[in-house]
Amino acid sequence: MAKGVLITFEGTEGCGKSTHAKALEKYLKGLGKKTVLSLEPGGTKLGRDIRKTLLGFEGPLDRNTELFLFAADRSQHVSGVIRPALEAGAVVIVDRFTDSTLAYQIGGRKLPEELVRYINAISSGGLIPDLTFLLDVSPMVGLPRAIAMSAQGAGHVKKVDRFEKEKIAFHNDVRNMYLEIAKNDPGRVRVIDTEKQDINTVQEQIIRIAKEVLS
Repeated sequence: MAKGVLITFEGTEGCGKSTHAKALEKYLKGLGKKTVLSLEPGGTKLGRDIRKTLLGFEGPLDRNTELFLFAADRSQHVSGVIRPALEAGAVVIVDRFTDSTLAYQIGGRKLPEELVRYINAISSGGLIPDLTFLLDVSPMVGLPRAIAMSAQGAGHVKKVDRFEKEKIAFHNDVRNMYLEIAKNDPGRVRVIDTEKQDINTVQEQIIRIAKEVLS
């Protein structure tokens, strides 16, 4: 059975994940490679409903409930989208995966690391990305970018979601956790500065690294 490649994009709000994930997909398709682009939360029909709750729920949301919602989304995503695509030999590109849960739930929400890693292992079925791009930006720069970003296909500014409403200290803690993850797994997680580099330079770095891994 053919084995595909799993590439994930990670980072704090406003780092450019979605933009660069789409650009990489376009580049790889231009090379004739079979690709699948997805995201978390929201990569399945069920996931889209979970995403609405996670980003738009008004009122207090227990941090364990939040963790379990992310896990439910991922479990459905892995079984319904990611694994079948990998088994078909595709390059699967995912905007957020298990590292997001570690960064946001351990770094941001201060949940016990053992709990989060256990839930991650179950929800992912033990699946580990072959390559992860951590697009790094200071929350002082990235958060305003995210809040000001126009909604896709709309001419108005999107509604600020639950995570974008968090205090800057929360986002700093998330970023620090991401950087710790990268430090502990430098072979898989490649850190790219999206604060000081222009979009074309960032994309060139992403393509170069992806080509190395795919070859």
